[in-house]
Amino acid sequence: MSLVEKVTRKSMKIRPSGRSTDFISPSFGHGCLYNCSYCYMKRHKPEGLSIATNPMDILTAINNHVWFADVEKPNQTGDYITYDISCNEDFALHAKYHDWERIFEFFRDHPLAMGSFATKYVNSDFLKFNPQGKIRIRFSLMPEKLRQILEPNTSTINERIRAITNFVIAGYEVHLNFSPVIVYDEWLEDYKHLFELIDDDAYTRDKLYFNEAYRDVKAEVIFLTHNKEKHEYNLENAIMGEEILWRPDIQESKISQYGGRNIRYKAGNKSKYIEDFTKLHDCIIPWNTIRYIF
Repeated sequence: MSLVEKVTRKSMKIRPSGRSTDFISPSFGHGCLYNCSYCYMKRHKPEGLSIATNPMDILTAINNHVWFADVEKPNQTGDYITYDISCNEDFALHAKYHDWERIFEFFRDHPLAMGSFATKYVNSDFLKFNPQGKIRIRFSLMPEKLRQILEPNTSTINERIRAITNFVIAGYEVHLNFSPVIVYDEWLEDYKHLFELIDDDAYTRDKLYFNEAYRDVKAEVIFLTHNKEKHEYNLENAIMGEEILWRPDIQESKISQYGGRNIRYKAGNKSKYIEDFTKLHDCIIPWNTIRYIF
């Protein structure tokens, strides 16, 4: 069976988000061709990727929705209503399976709607298109030594950081996506190094001049939520990283809204982790605004 299958997307349900975007659009793709150890999509679709054959129906659904969308002001972008077009896949990685230019054109030309997605892949093809600020790319970042274990075959962290300026210059809005934040013995030291890498890229000439491309680069921070079924799947299939992902000593059970048996950091611990992360972040890259953290 092919890893990539084409399907007609029937559900046109648009869900509220309220964090990285205002709403989540129907899926242009479902699944992922990466094999990240913590990936929540792998809990639902362990193998392969389905691509919608009717992307225009999805764009029509967004258009019909945006004119009557009810969002609090200021919303996630201020001027526009923002839709996550990649909640169930990595859109940048799978772009060759999509009519991505047509999708980007829809948002570029729409008076109300803006598109957004998080990615672990630096897709240089996107640099040939100017979305005029109407596409927000959120580059996912974690310490490089974790990426090598948990995000095999993805773009390196240095590649993602170095891409920020190029994408801003090309006309994209760029944010940093610190997700998932994973707690282990050296986690703060490793995040210190990550923040220093970002800060080094944001300054030029021995830190005398701030790179204006970073002026509007903001951040979102999401601490790890793992899953019992995914944990067991990883163990059975020798997928790396469970010794840091599955930590019952500092985690507690949580039943998701869809009935999944998830675990997250204990509330008492997590509040301290958030405090420590924020303090370290603000000490090294205070110019970077954290939009939300949980």
